[in-house]
Amino acid sequence: MAGVFGPLLRSLRQFAGLTIEELSHASGVSVRAIGNMERGRSRGPQQRTVEALAEALGLGDDRRAELEEAARAGRPRPSGPLPGACELPREAGDFTGREPELALLRRLAARAGTGASAVVATISGTAGIGKTALAVHAAGLLADLFPDGRFYVDLRGMDSVPPGPGAVLSRLLKALGVAEQRIPGDEEERAGFYRALLADRRSLVVLDNAADEAQVRPLLPASGAGMTIVTSRRTLAGLEGVRQIPLAQLSGEEAAGLLRAIVGEERGRSDPGGVAELARLCGNLPLAVRITGNRLQSRPAWTIRQLVGRLGDEGRRLEALAAGDLAVAAAFALSYRQLSGAARAAFRRLALAAAPEFGVPLAAVLAEVDPAEAEDTLEELVELGLLQSPYAGRHRFHDLVRLYARARLEQEESAEARQNARLRMETWLLEIALVAGRWFEPDHGAPPPEWRSLVPLGSREEANDWLQTEGTAWLDALRSAARRGEHATVVEVAGAMYWYSDLWRRWEHWREVFELSSGAARAMGDRVQEAVQLNQLSWALTVCEGRTEEGERTALRALELAREAGDVRRQGWALFYAGYALRTDPDSVDRLLDYTRRSADLLLEAGDLEGYPQAVTSHTGALRRAGLVAEAVERNLALVATLRDPGYGGSTAIVSYALGAALTHLGTDYLALGRGPEAADAFRQALPELRAFPIASTLARTQRGLGAALRLAGRPEEARRALAEVLRLFEEFGDTDQAAEVREELDETGARTM
Repeated sequence: MAGVFGPLLRSLRQFAGLTIEELSHASGVSVRAIGNMERGRSRGPQQRTVEALAEALGLGDDRRAELEEAARAGRPRPSGPLPGACELPREAGDFTGREPELALLRRLAARAGTGASAVVATISGTAGIGKTALAVHAAGLLADLFPDGRFYVDLRGMDSVPPGPGAVLSRLLKALGVAEQRIPGDEEERAGFYRALLADRRSLVVLDNAADEAQVRPLLPASGAGMTIVTSRRTLAGLEGVRQIPLAQLSGEEAAGLLRAIVGEERGRSDPGGVAELARLCGNLPLAVRITGNRLQSRPAWTIRQLVGRLGDEGRRLEALAAGDLAVAAAFALSYRQLSGAARAAFRRLALAAAPEFGVPLAAVLAEVDPAEAEDTLEELVELGLLQSPYAGRHRFHDLVRLYARARLEQEESAEARQNARLRMETWLLEIALVAGRWFEPDHGAPPPEWRSLVPLGSREEANDWLQTEGTAWLDALRSAARRGEHATVVEVAGAMYWYSDLWRRWEHWREVFELSSGAARAMGDRVQEAVQLNQLSWALTVCEGRTEEGERTALRALELAREAGDVRRQGWALFYAGYALRTDPDSVDRLLDYTRRSADLLLEAGDLEGYPQAVTSHTGALRRAGLVAEAVERNLALVATLRDPGYGGSTAIVSYALGAALTHLGTDYLALGRGPEAADAFRQALPELRAFPIASTLARTQRGLGAALRLAGRPEEARRALAEVLRLFEEFGDTDQAAEVREELDETGARTM
């Protein structure tokens, strides 16, 4: 037992002749924390806690090292394959009460894995009642029972439009270690993939703040050894096969115990009657009690009775503490009043943030301070319980605190000031989005050297991270700009997403982005620009949402506008996108041939050196589908020769990619004709060209063509190596159907070599 932290600490304390209270006084570690350690509830305390205990016990080097080693052994190993994703929120360390509910959750956790069905519990109750605190505390206590990880997602049930199950499933799959490229685009497939993963894992998932049954149902596992805890203001009575745990307010004794835990046992014991009265004035509501305790902590010179007196104004207290969702406003006000002026301004204005989470840069913009001061301000808000910090650099409001911040903003700042703050934030968001999007344009890339911003955008990776992390924020800013009639800005930002959108196809909002931009161009009376944006909308409808008929109609509308404007180039692109919408429709080959042929002719006439080769390869694909393979070979050979001509011109990266696409089509044509060696040579030449703008799905298709060509050429070992690389790419991209086909090809190739 000497290596187990709890028994070891107890034996060392007893050897020193100290009570728990005396050790607490000497070390500064609370009595409750020491008791939890000795009883085995806390098996691996942090280093600074161990050092404080060792110092108070007067341990020598050997004993100190033994105690530190026992603490390290008791700390849980990293629980998830993707650290930082869906991590449990930090606990305050002073959870009090809820013993019956915790006992029930322990029994349910012990039952997990003993039957065919996964265990699901729902915790319901009013705002501020402690649902999240209970779920997170239980997850901490049950860590040993779930070695495959504990995960947390805020379902934001109080949002006007809570996230759908598909978006939540994407986050959870990433947290479970699934690469974004492997996450299915279809919501039902996502849910099935998620259930399949959990079936083999002993994991605990906390789904916090659920909106309703429809949001939660796809997120629940069907079987396996894991457990899911759902919290919601609603009872979620429509969910089948779950254990419901409704929460009532704390008892008077529990609320007083929570307050003592926050302010410290010594201070609480000095006036037990005052503690009980203060808890009663807070309505025994955990959130109100916690904020009140924080107020006392920050004012060590105050007595408990002084704060009782401040809450004794029944006119304000009853209205604040006993009237529905805003009943905790008085408790929030206690913390709000002790904020510095800068923190108050930031707190109010952060209510304008559309996204559920925000970082230091956005706070700096809203508060009109430098990043260092904004960070200090955010820390002040976190310390007083007015903000949560789920992980480093990111902050969010509790739902009720956001409402309180919004009320303070409306009451303390004029309509003009509020509008200016919102405009400042949204202008900044759209500026960053514009620069970040242009990172992916061949003719832009990195921002100019003189450009300065609060957000680091020194690489494509940083630009990608910002665009995805702040997607909700900059999209909302784009909507606002459209409502304000800032049409040129909307068109410019959407235009900057032309190349990037192809790399983040799984985002669910590209259709809306290009609907906004095409509407803005229409409002400007710019027919050419409207055609450009409609073409992008056609792409989004076709590729992102599979609405091919609507994609074709949208492209043909762009064609009409381009004709009216006499813009030959835009006519060519409109026909290109109309054909793109038909590329998988076996009944539309004639229309596809017509669209792609006319597209190539028009783009050549317009002198579009970058668009023309794309149109030609699209046309050769149509020829091949129509059975005109020899003609397709002839067109592709001519295009390859044209693109290799040093005098061709155009953007180097785009022309290189177009050459790779042409060579890929040429290889596919040779395969159709049974000419294996020539096909393999074309595919090999294509691969380095395509890496000028690497799109995983395109590289995989070309590599697969190489494998097929090598098989046809009688070179099975080379074919197996090529197909193994294809399998890796398809698995990374998440194309399970094609990955399965490649596995069969690998098996067939292996069988032929035997």
